[in-house]
Amino acid sequence: MKPDSIRQASLFNENDTHADPRALKEIGQQSDIIYYRAVAKSILNGPEVTGMGFWSINPYVGCAFGCAYCYARYAHRYVMERTAVSSRLPSELAGNLVEMPPWLAFERRVFVKENAPDVLRRTLRHGSDKHLNLLKGDAIIVGTATDPYQPAERKFRVTRRVLEVLAEHPGLRVVVITKSPLVTRDIDLLARIARHSELSIHISLITLDRELARRLEPRAPTPEARVRALGRLRAAGIVAGINCMPVLPGITDDPRALEALIKRVAEAGATYVAGCALRLRSTARNRYLPFIDEHFPHLSDRYRRTYAAGHQAGDKYRDGLRRFFERTCRRYGVTSESYSEDDEEEASSDPGAVDQIALPL
Repeated sequence: MKPDSIRQASLFNENDTHADPRALKEIGQQSDIIYYRAVAKSILNGPEVTGMGFWSINPYVGCAFGCAYCYARYAHRYVMERTAVSSRLPSELAGNLVEMPPWLAFERRVFVKENAPDVLRRTLRHGSDKHLNLLKGDAIIVGTATDPYQPAERKFRVTRRVLEVLAEHPGLRVVVITKSPLVTRDIDLLARIARHSELSIHISLITLDRELARRLEPRAPTPEARVRALGRLRAAGIVAGINCMPVLPGITDDPRALEALIKRVAEAGATYVAGCALRLRSTARNRYLPFIDEHFPHLSDRYRRTYAAGHQAGDKYRDGLRRFFERTCRRYGVTSESYSEDDEEEASSDPGAVDQIALPL
């Protein structure tokens, strides 16, 4: 199962915003993060919502990992603003809506869809239209907008209970996207799903540099922990690979560092490695560019020029990156998500591909 739409889902896709605004209630606190119960009216988004050929499930809205480049922050703001219109926003959250920057509220005010497993079970009742469509081969991706194994999952276990529902339905295609080694807690359940359905785990990892990762993803698990999780999943016979997404121009795109990452995860047994350059849409831009100004000021002007005309880096940069991943993955015996036989001659005949990547933006 290697369609580009699935490999790139963690970069730019939809969110699940079908939550009842009347039901927000504080249910927990961890340091400076407050968790709210959000009663989901719907949990399984179809292709008509995603705009792509898969279904999605997001057990949480908001994410404590706080990745500077996260594209999904708009989902959180949408829920808060819709709830404010309904005049049912808890007083503490109402103050956050006015006083807290949206990007920070996304990280510190997390909505927990505690009833998601029950809603999913009703949605997938045997013989329902959605269940029958899924049996035709569409994938269900868990974690397209926020990490399903963020710290909230240790307490609320919504993701595990969602997977328990999926385990009741053989013949599905299930994908889980996460940065967290907490996914290995559920190896028993994942193995059960894999016996009767097509399952793959996609671990997001953009750098092996621990200090750099801490700057970019301040509360996410360390790169070493993610590689260990990959190894544990593969040792259990579960299909698992790496999403090196997004590659950040001028920051994580050094060819030597990327090659070291591919080599390391190949040694850990990665089924595939996928790479794709940063896409910078409006909501992510509002957080990411000020972050660049503060932490990488020498790149500020270059980023603004590069992304002035749209949300993608230039064609030459993206083509060089694609060729580099294809060639380097072949070298270490791991599948590259964008690799195809038709590209082989072109990719292997361009000695300048790595140099293109090394150019800052």
